This record gives sequence, C-alpha cells and structure tokens, in this order.
Amino acid sequence: MKIQGFILGILGLLVFTSCSSVRMLSAKDSPVTTTMPKKPKNTGKREFLDQIEVTPGGMVANTSQKRSTTRSGPTESGNTVTVSQTLPEEIPAGVTNIENAHTLQLKYAVAMDATVEMLINIPLLEVIDRWWGTKYCMGGSTDNCIDCSAFTQVLMRDVYQQILPRTAQEQFTTTEKVELENLREGDLVFFNTGGRDISHVGVYLLNNKFVHAATSGGVMISDLNDTYWQPKYRGAGRVLKGVVGGK
Repeated sequence: MKIQGFILGILGLLVFTSCSSVRMLSAKDSPVTTTMPKKPKNTGKREFLDQIEVTPGGMVANTSQKRSTTRSGPTESGNTVTVSQTLPEEIPAGVTNIENAHTLQLKYAVAMDATVEMLINIPLLEVIDRWWGTKYCMGGSTDNCIDCSAFTQVLMRDVYQQILPRTAQEQFTTTEKVELENLREGDLVFFNTGGRDISHVGVYLLNNKFVHAATSGGVMISDLNDTYWQPKYRGAGRVLKGVVGGK
C-alpha cells in the first residue's frame, strides 16, 4: 500500500508539472493583444495658420496688416534704384475672393506681376483690354492703329477725365515732374527712342509696369527695367487737374 501510494504521488506530480508546462508554452506562443487608439472622425474642417489666407495670385498676410512691395528702375542720371512701396491697408470687399474677382483682374494680374487684390481700378483694366494689341502707326488715333501719345490721351481721358496735349514732347513739358520712387498709377513715363528729346510715352501702372502703344507690338504692357526701355527712360510726369490743356 505504501508503495502504491508513493507511485500515485509521483504520477500526480508528473501530471501537474506537465499541465503547467503546457500552459506556459501556450501563453508564450499566443500573440499579444494590443488595444489601438481609435482614429478621430473626419469632421471635414481644415485648420489654417493664423493670419494667412489664400488669395488669387498668391498667399498674403491678413489684409488688416500693411503690406509692402519693392520696385527698381532707372533714374534720369542712368542709375538703377530700388524703392519700397506700401500698399493700401484696406482692400475693397470681395476683391480677395477669387469667386468674386473680375475676369480682367485675373487676366492682367499675370502681366503686371501682381496679385488680384492689387488691381482695383476696373475702368483702367477695361480701357487697356479694349485697346490691347491695337497696332501702332505714327499719327494714328483710331481703333485700327494708334500711336503712343494718342493712346495716353485716350486712357487719361476715359479713366481719369484728364485732357492731354497731342504729342509726347508736349505731354512731358506740361506735366509735373515726378521722381521714380514716387511713381503711382496714372503717372506718365517718358522715353527717348531716337530723334527728338522725348519721342515715346506710356502710362504707369504698378510694379514697374507701364502700358503704352509700342512700335513693335502695339498696345501692350512693358517693364521699366527691361533692357530696351531702361536706358531710354527720361523721367515721369503727373497730370494735375486743371493744369494740362488739350489741343
């Protein structure tokens, strides 16, 4: 009996040890279960950086802040200067919204190196667009062909209600001289392309750009820093209301 009890005890011990080993192996071989955090539901809203808004033509700071740009160009002495220009703090409602932008703002923003919000003079854009590409001819003043001074006459009359003399030289003589760094929209820019002292004229826009009737391409927009125009630049003039008379 003692021997049987001893044998039964050994067998029980072996069975218990075997079951424990099996449980340890099962636990070791089974994959670990990890609880993953749930992804937040997409609400459809996007957050943007403070004071940044997307505008046609580029990204600009909030319109409540002042913005500035720079332009450079030749002086009468032939040197090139770069100046800063502070843009208006207030922008007309709807101009910064591309859905509300005028088609001409979108069209000419590229030609003027500007954002849509900077092109707020729609009547000016309409006159430019109406005459765009009209070929040049000396003494011309019609829809078929026009020369530089006749074009400035038409633009200044239709946009700014100003009457100019007929020739570029007369327009230069009768306008108030303006330094390059003080140029603003509507000022006249004068050039000597050969022959007379002042033989060409255009109307300043912004960002060093001016619109004119060129012998090469008709009514177009050019840059004061262009390698052709820069050495020919002779100054700028501002039309003062009631000062300049027409012929």
